Amino acid sequence: MKSLSKHEAPPLENKEQSVVPVFAYELLRDILIPELLGGDTHEISYWAGKHIARRFPLLSVDEAIEFFKEAGWGHLHIVHEKKNEFRLELSGDIVERRLVMGSDPSFRLEAGFLAEQVQSMKQATAEAFEEVNKKQGKVTFVVRWDHKAILTD
Repeated sequence: MKSLSKHEAPPLENKEQSVVPVFAYELLRDILIPELLGGDTHEISYWAGKHIARRFPLLSVDEAIEFFKEAGWGHLHIVHEKKNEFRLELSGDIVERRLVMGSDPSFRLEAGFLAEQVQSMKQATAEAFEEVNKKQGKVTFVVRWDHKAILTD
């Protein structure tokens, strides 16, 4: 991913890399937001992921992989690709920590983001869901699209 276009953050004034502590991320993502949204957390998170994807349109799954890395969402890679389906796996320290620390961590934001990106790339209706594997510390996303449900402008 070359640039985040008009949404790109301005450069830091000093030469040091600014790093947000994982705990700060967890406070917002896994404690505050679910508290505010209650029972609607999963649906709103999915919608929010789709909204983020529309703000940051990508041209390929490789760009989505880079976006996940830059967003601090974890390491994403393609496990399997079929005619109308991607299977992607999300792993890394942040994913493992969220799976261990949270009783029910949501990855619907990431699923919505992937669904919207693939929908845009394929120009066909797409949906995504996640399969959480706490023992392995990984999340698998299944993104499916329907070539018969072509999007028109």
